[in-house]
Amino acid sequence: MIMTSNLKVENREKVGKGISRALRREGKIPGIIYGNKQNPVSISVKENELKAELRKAGFFNRLCDLKLGEENIRVLPQDIAIHPVTEKTEHIDFLRVSENTKVTIQIPVKFKNEENCPGIKLGGILNVVRYSVEVSCPASKIPEEFIVDLTGLELGDTIHFSSIKLEDDITPTISDRDFTIASIVAPAALTSEEEKTDEEDTSEEGDDTTESSPEDEGNEKTETQDKNESEGDNKKE
Repeated sequence: MIMTSNLKVENREKVGKGISRALRREGKIPGIIYGNKQNPVSISVKENELKAELRKAGFFNRLCDLKLGEENIRVLPQDIAIHPVTEKTEHIDFLRVSENTKVTIQIPVKFKNEENCPGIKLGGILNVVRYSVEVSCPASKIPEEFIVDLTGLELGDTIHFSSIKLEDDITPTISDRDFTIASIVAPAALTSEEEKTDEEDTSEEGDDTTESSPEDEGNEKTETQDKNESEGDNKKE
C-alpha cells in the first residue's frame, strides 16, 4: 500500500518577497506546484499543518494529496527552503505527478534480524555503506523503504543491491555495477589483535630457524683468540 500525505492548500495570486514575508507572518508557508506539462501554480499552506507532516518519517518519499479548493492534486514533495538562522521553513516545492510519471528518488535502506546474524553474534559489526539508494520508478510505485534481511550472514559477508527484490519497473540509477549496501566486518580491536598474533607467530618462526653456521662459529673462535693474544701482549709490555 502506497503511503500518502494530505494537506490543504490555498491559491496564491500575488507573488514576490514582500508577499511571501507577509504570508509567513500569518503562519503560512508559500509554495509552488509544477510539472506534468501543466502551468505552475503558486500556493500557500498552513505552517503548523506542514510541520506535522514534516515530522513524519519519509515525507519526501511519499506522495501527497493537496486539496486546492475543489481540486485534488497528487504531488511529490521536491524541495524545501529553510532559513539558515531561525531554521524555519520558508518555501516548499511540489512536483505534480500522474500514475505513470517516472520519478527519481532516494529510498531509505533498513536492516532486520540482526539477532539472527551469526557474524554479529561473533562480535562482528554491521558496516553500512549506503543508508539510501536512488532509484527511478513510477510515482505510483515508490517503495517506502528497502529491507535487508541479515539472517544467516557470516563475518566477511557483503550485501549487494542485487539481493533486494524489486518490481520490474523500479531500477537503481547506478546501473553499471552491483554496488555494495553493507557488510559484516570484524571490529577494529579484534582485527588488530589478530594482526598482532600473526606478527608474533612469524617472529617466533624466524627465531627457531636461525642457526649459527660452522663458518660463523669459526669466526667467533678466531675473534676470541685474537682478543686473548692481544691481552697477553699488553701484559708483556
